[in-house]
Amino acid sequence: MTDDAESAPATSAPVAPVARVRRSPWLWGGLACAGMLAAYLLVAYVLLPLFWMSYAHRHPALDETPGITTTGDDHPGDPINVALIGSEEDLQTIMLAAGWFSADPLGLRSDVKIAADTVLERPYDQAPVSNLFLFGRKEDRAFERPVGDDPKQRHHVRFWKSTQVDDQGRPLWAGSATYDQRVGLSHTTGQITHHIATDVDAERDYLFDTLRKTGSLKDDHYVDGFHKTRQGRNGGGDEWRTDGRLLVGTIEDAVSR
Repeated sequence: MTDDAESAPATSAPVAPVARVRRSPWLWGGLACAGMLAAYLLVAYVLLPLFWMSYAHRHPALDETPGITTTGDDHPGDPINVALIGSEEDLQTIMLAAGWFSADPLGLRSDVKIAADTVLERPYDQAPVSNLFLFGRKEDRAFERPVGDDPKQRHHVRFWKSTQVDDQGRPLWAGSATYDQRVGLSHTTGQITHHIATDVDAERDYLFDTLRKTGSLKDDHYVDGFHKTRQGRNGGGDEWRTDGRLLVGTIEDAVSR
């Protein structure tokens, strides 16, 4: 005989219903407000200041400065990659202090001398550079820094005085800095010429490294996007490449030094 209590099926305990968590409209509103505040802070205190800083650093003359020089026969030349703000005296002073030599003008005497010194491997610190054109005229000033014992290899930069001036009346000098790595025949004309290194940014940065060491450079900054076309070939057929940035410096006023 079995016990009725023992034979009765066991009943499971009732399961409590799962309570739904209701998110308050106030919570959603708070999260939305926090997101909008974060976006505002990012735009107002990070992005816009960076934009206006870049805009303020861009000298008005840059908007009117061509990005590429030309040769005497209207072939594309070397790219513009540097700029300095200062008087001609300021430019001369800082370049000489940085160890650069003022290039001799082209002429029969200097042409013969550079040819002879190249062949005989003799130094010529003021060797002339070929003319390039910007603003419809050849360079106003040219400087170089020799490498080795002859003119085959050298750092060099050409400058053109622009019509734009700063608040002290000092002009902006647009410049093209390149490195002559060897002498050879032009790929376009067959004439004897210097061939430049492809990386023109390296020469841009090298120039400013030497200028900073003088203590006469008031400030310098990059202008992004100056070049829309970031590669090409110059009049001698040499390839060049750039990240598109222009390096601009302001020279300490000679009067204040």
